[in-house]
Amino acid sequence: MNYAIEPDLQTAEFIDILRRSTLAERRPMDDADHLAQMLSGADLIATARDENGKLVGLARAITDFAYCTYLSDLAVDVASQGLGIGRQLIQLIHQKAGLNTRLILLAAPAAQSYYPHIGMEKHESCWMIPPQGL
Repeated sequence: MNYAIEPDLQTAEFIDILRRSTLAERRPMDDADHLAQMLSGADLIATARDENGKLVGLARAITDFAYCTYLSDLAVDVASQGLGIGRQLIQLIHQKAGLNTRLILLAAPAAQSYYPHIGMEKHESCWMIPPQGL
C-alpha cells in the first residue's frame, strides 16, 4: 500500500472512494461542486493507493497545525477494510498536522466500535449546529 499526502486529489476520485466506502450515505453525493469545495477547503488529504495506483482509502482533515485537527472524512473501500488502512491514514494525518494537536472526529454510526479498537478515546461532550439550507 502506498500512503501519501495528496493536496490536489481530483473530485472524481473523492466521489468514487466515498461511494466505495460507507460515507456516501452521509455526504452530498448529488452535488459535485459541494464535494469539490470540501476537497479544496481541506488542510490535509491523505490517501492510500494499492500497487496499481487505485485509491482505496482517504482521510481529509482541517487543522490549525498547533492545537486541533478535525478528521472530517475517513473512507476506506469496503473491499479493503480490515487491512489497517484506516489506522495508517489517521496516523499520517496526525503526524502531518502535528502530534501535539488533538485529533477529533465524529464517528459514523457503523464505525462506533472501530475507534476504541485503534486507541482513540470517546468524548461525551460534542455539540453541533446541523447544516442549514441544504
